[in-house]
Amino acid sequence: MMNPIELKKAVGSGLLSFPVTHFDDQLKFDEAKYRRHVEWLAGYDAAALFAAGGTGEFFSLNPAEIPQVVRAAKVSAGNTPIISGTGYGTSLAIEIAQAAEKAGADGLLLLPPYLMFAEQAGLIAHVKAVCQSVGIGVIVYNRDNAVLTAESIARLAEECPNLIGFKDGVGDVDKVIEITTLLGDRLVYVGGMPTHEVYAQAYFAAGVTTYSSAVFNFVPALAQRFYGALRTGNQATVDEILKSFFFPFVALRNRKKGYAVSIIKAGLRVLGQNPGPVRPPLTDLTQEELALLEKIVQANGLSRIAAE
Repeated sequence: MMNPIELKKAVGSGLLSFPVTHFDDQLKFDEAKYRRHVEWLAGYDAAALFAAGGTGEFFSLNPAEIPQVVRAAKVSAGNTPIISGTGYGTSLAIEIAQAAEKAGADGLLLLPPYLMFAEQAGLIAHVKAVCQSVGIGVIVYNRDNAVLTAESIARLAEECPNLIGFKDGVGDVDKVIEITTLLGDRLVYVGGMPTHEVYAQAYFAAGVTTYSSAVFNFVPALAQRFYGALRTGNQATVDEILKSFFFPFVALRNRKKGYAVSIIKAGLRVLGQNPGPVRPPLTDLTQEELALLEKIVQANGLSRIAAE
């Protein structure tokens, strides 16, 4: 396992992704298919992979399944760091965090606590308790009912040496700029908006130069090409991929609630892979929507890029 400083450096070194979690027809974890998928993704030079993250349906996994997923990812990922999801209430988040650490996770992504909105003091206590329960690095996910202020993040960074990262899924770029300006290089900053590629240019300007890519699951070469164009200032390529792939993809994703996850598994089906269905309460794409996604993937040779 990496120490927190090593993980921080790794996370900031390139594009990130979070593999879908494979299920069989009975909605049980399909470890063999998951391991093959993680091994395939690791071959595309992801800086780190988030096992049992949001796109990995963390919210539908029970606590005993999460270390299973982490162990499977670690076996298959080679030298690619594995960051496990954790979350819910503080006690359960600590239990999951410690189980993930024992299973070999290099770090943790702390997702928002279940259901309740809370004051900053409560959120600080929650994040601090999870950080202090483990020795591995922790990235806090800023979104929904767990939105931290710059002052709260600064306090946590001072009190929790293993807090190594801040992932934003809110989209208030002015707040992100405040945090990156105040904290500087104390943390690594990760973009975490749904289909973050459509937000990436604004976040790059705010000092967030890496992000987690969901489409990396099924078009990893395209995802890396887009990321490379962003990093090198190749605006023509950025615009081309946004127009030909990401804009129509997002329009289809936005048809129904929960499709930010469902459409990624559908993308794998388009390529002839079978990640299994999403677990309830999510729903899979319809056949008509699957056909539309296939057209998007096939446009401009993207199916060929995906296969390579």
